[in-house]
Amino acid sequence: MDETNEVLSKAPLFEALDEDGAAALRASISEVRLGRGQTLFSEGDEGDRLYVILSGKVKLTRTAVDGRENLLSVLGPSEMFGELSLFDPRPRTASAVAVTDAVLAGLGHDDLRPFVSQQPEVAVHLLKALAERLRRTNDVMSDLVFTDVPGRVAKALLDLADRFGKEGDDGLHVHHDLTQEELAQLVGASRETVNKALAEFALRGWLRIEAKAVVLLDVERMRRRAR
Repeated sequence: MDETNEVLSKAPLFEALDEDGAAALRASISEVRLGRGQTLFSEGDEGDRLYVILSGKVKLTRTAVDGRENLLSVLGPSEMFGELSLFDPRPRTASAVAVTDAVLAGLGHDDLRPFVSQQPEVAVHLLKALAERLRRTNDVMSDLVFTDVPGRVAKALLDLADRFGKEGDDGLHVHHDLTQEELAQLVGASRETVNKALAEFALRGWLRIEAKAVVLLDVERMRRRAR
């Protein structure tokens, strides 16, 4: 329980609450367990709650009319999603699927709204989280126009490293748990083009490719390539 509380305390929703407020909100939480590949909700579903990831990873995706899938983001512990429906009750704009086995804390809007109305700082933190997501979306759109695929791959790996990376004796280990196709969807390019970029980085000695992971050997070079 202490570990769960620690993870929750880092989520934007709980950052604004004192211990009493956080304890009261935690009492309204329902735990959700997902197996790898299991869908939590689909694009177009009614949205009646938000979620905080306690363990594991979840991807948010959108599907085009022709069936192609766009991977919007990969989220991990303490990250929150589904909060848009709290302010806009229209159907879900994306699907949420477990990338790994995952445990989530679910909060219904009916339980959350009193906290938002009684404690304006909670609403401010939620709006800040939405603003950060919008800013990231704008960055992604800009990158699709102005940055080549290798640059986008480097930037995506650095973003994943910031959230999931662990320092090792031989470099920065990034267990992203994504397939080659999912990584390509995240970057917005074909799998072949992304694999070519990864192979080039490996040849230059900037990273080492492992199963659903990379080890960043020269982070500074990767940062330069991402600019």
